[in-house]
Amino acid sequence: MRLKQSLPVAILVMAPVVAVCMILISISFGAKNITPGDVWGAIVHFDPNNVDHQIIRVSRLPRVIGALLIGAFLAVSGALMQGMTRNYLASPSMMGVSDGSVFLVTLAMVFLPSGGSVSLITLSMIGSALGAAIVFGIAWLIPNGMSPVRLAILGTIIGTFLSGVSAAVSSYFQISQGLSFWYNARLHQMDPELIKLSIPFAVVGLALALGLSKSITVLSLGDDVSASLGQRTTVVRILTILSVVILTGVSVALAGKIAFVGLIVPHIARFLTGVDYRWIIPVSGVLGGLFLAFCDILSRFVNQPFETPIGVVTALFGVPFFLYLIKTRGGGKNA
Repeated sequence: MRLKQSLPVAILVMAPVVAVCMILISISFGAKNITPGDVWGAIVHFDPNNVDHQIIRVSRLPRVIGALLIGAFLAVSGALMQGMTRNYLASPSMMGVSDGSVFLVTLAMVFLPSGGSVSLITLSMIGSALGAAIVFGIAWLIPNGMSPVRLAILGTIIGTFLSGVSAAVSSYFQISQGLSFWYNARLHQMDPELIKLSIPFAVVGLALALGLSKSITVLSLGDDVSASLGQRTTVVRILTILSVVILTGVSVALAGKIAFVGLIVPHIARFLTGVDYRWIIPVSGVLGGLFLAFCDILSRFVNQPFETPIGVVTALFGVPFFLYLIKTRGGGKNA
């Protein structure tokens, strides 16, 4: 028991050290390897005429910071969704939330091409809400629609439909090349200014998630237990969905759709910390950021000198894990 209680603290304490190591590795290795001296010089004494310094400041540093942030946002979103629904397969990519964001981003690029970065983030969040509303709305209407496997199948169907419509719209209006960023999740095209603009939204989403962590723990025990303890379950669910919408919308606006992070990481966090979401949520955020940064680094070595799409790398971990959950958990709810 003491180990279970001390492990989350150790993870959170060690996380900054591991994150710094990830940042240094990510900055140093790629199509062009950069020496530690150039990395230090780019950070401390930036020379705009030095090509290596430009690569570090403009490309690689925003890329790894974006990966850490996006991984954290998606993992926290997945933890919230799994706790709220007691569905071990719930995640932004499985429930159509990410696809809703891509869908509205597509419409925005067609009909609002002059929109700025803030409007992009806002529309992406609205799209997340749209995707979630469609999936959960239909699930409530069909028999046993909220069961894990049926909800996952429904989310996949709706997500595929939204992605298909997005692809059709982009092809018809000849903007496919511009939208390939959101379809392929190209972290190497991370926009530093967009990262800065997304921080206030992300802070609100994370603050909501942490503030709701105790209520999510109670909610994960079931509606009857939650009601008997006097919890306002409807309010908790609305605020939880709001947090998921904000965090997922920001993630998609930054780098497009990235699958499986929100599915895998909360299960690992739950295994390491227990059932208390006051620990699961922050540990999920930390592990999610490190996991996506690791996958991004791995994507550069799988098929050198070419980069493997980050979605392919996360799928290498996610698909076996998904099949493992189906085999071991069947159609039951989370405990």
